[in-house]
Amino acid sequence: MRILTDHIVENDAAGNQLQIEVQDAPGAGGACHQYAVSGPNATHLLVLFQNGPIRESGVNGVTQEALLAIVIDRLRSFQSGPFACRDNAIALTHFEEGLMWLQRRTRDRLRRAVEGTSQK
Repeated sequence: MRILTDHIVENDAAGNQLQIEVQDAPGAGGACHQYAVSGPNATHLLVLFQNGPIRESGVNGVTQEALLAIVIDRLRSFQSGPFACRDNAIALTHFEEGLMWLQRRTRDRLRRAVEGTSQK
């Protein structure tokens, strides 16, 4: 178990930061699959990532692409509302770019007929 701190803004005195705990060991691909998110009011949310290729393991968790799509939707909504700002616009661009690269990887794996498998 380890605690993630990349999301915490330095010197934020409000004390309302979420705690993110990695709850499992890295899997065959080197990534962890289970994260617990909690807040000051003991809110507890479990985020389970896909563990193993879908073709081999079935759908058993969320993908990076799905989470990025959610974040992109939220930032687009903020940008069309009263909280539009340059910082959100730049973050949105980078999230969209990240999603594009992950989708490019998937298209390449589909072309090579290895998507959904443990093959490289």
